[in-house]
Amino acid sequence: MSLNARFAVISDLHIALPKTLWDIPTRFHLVEISIPALELVFNHLEHLNLDFLLLPGDLTQHGEPTNHDWLQRRLSQLPYPVYVVPGNHDVPTLLPDERSIGLKDFPHYYHQFGYDNPDQLYYTHEIFPGVQLIGLNSNQFDQTGKQVGCLDAPQLAWLEDVLSQTQDKLVVVMVHHNVIEHLPNQAKHPLGRRYMLDNAPTLLNLLKAAGVNLIFTGHLHVQDIAYHQGIYDITTGSLVSYPHPYRVLELRTDNRGNRWLQIESHHITSVPGWENLPEISRKWMGDRSHPFMVKLLTAPPLCLPVADADKLAPSLRDFWADIAVGDACFDFPEFPPLVRRYFQTFSAMDSNGKPAFIDNHTTLLLES
Repeated sequence: MSLNARFAVISDLHIALPKTLWDIPTRFHLVEISIPALELVFNHLEHLNLDFLLLPGDLTQHGEPTNHDWLQRRLSQLPYPVYVVPGNHDVPTLLPDERSIGLKDFPHYYHQFGYDNPDQLYYTHEIFPGVQLIGLNSNQFDQTGKQVGCLDAPQLAWLEDVLSQTQDKLVVVMVHHNVIEHLPNQAKHPLGRRYMLDNAPTLLNLLKAAGVNLIFTGHLHVQDIAYHQGIYDITTGSLVSYPHPYRVLELRTDNRGNRWLQIESHHITSVPGWENLPEISRKWMGDRSHPFMVKLLTAPPLCLPVADADKLAPSLRDFWADIAVGDACFDFPEFPPLVRRYFQTFSAMDSNGKPAFIDNHTTLLLES
């Protein structure tokens, strides 16, 4: 089947109405601009004749009912279909509390955006002729009430059944937590693993067996495209965090029947009151980077003493901002050799050690 579609991805919106704003001094993202930034994206997208829009989670600041209500009403005004999945910020508690909705409330807010079954936190729809979307819920709670990123057994069983019925379609999976590593040793690193799906290998095995090529994720707030055994995990940075990105994608079929996905990244550069947004938000991130970089330097595999980490951290002030942009290359020749080599591993390189700049603008061949 010849597939030709245009769609967009916006992730980690963190929508916060002014009356709901609450502040965490160490936060890297600017929830203050969430609504004007989103409106600028919508203004751009309305001229592109989109076939659909994907929002892979963290739709709201912290699961506030008023923010969910505002967003679902705004999405209902768009001229193209929209599909969402919950992020950890959207359902921060199993049961509703004085500030947030509960996990089971989510489908009731977004019944127009994938959740035609209000009693189920995952869904599948043919969203374009020949394109089957599977929206998954990666938010679970352990016996202590702690939120964890994984797919529960009933969802996995449902997914296996769905995949058995979609062999003749292009299957697209959307889930908030990362499924393929976007950072070195992310699945095991004490700072990176909370952004990974705990049972990612199980999901990858199911998808590989079914010939699925595409996963769209969020959560990490970086622009990155990761690849593993025929599967791409395309994670999109947060709209309210430097560099304020979103993606526009073209799915095309050539005359030989090959399917190609062209990816273009765009950025919000100014909103009212924040006229030079990238400069402001990059500085904002850098001003808050020191404790984070000390944690990275003192954690495995480096395990540096705190005193040594304190000395190196200022040179890494913009490290995470550069990671967030995507397609970065790192070298800190003044660092000790072991530390220098470690940070080089974060560079956008292929398996042969050559630069591979695919995180923002690229065209991918989807294996059949």
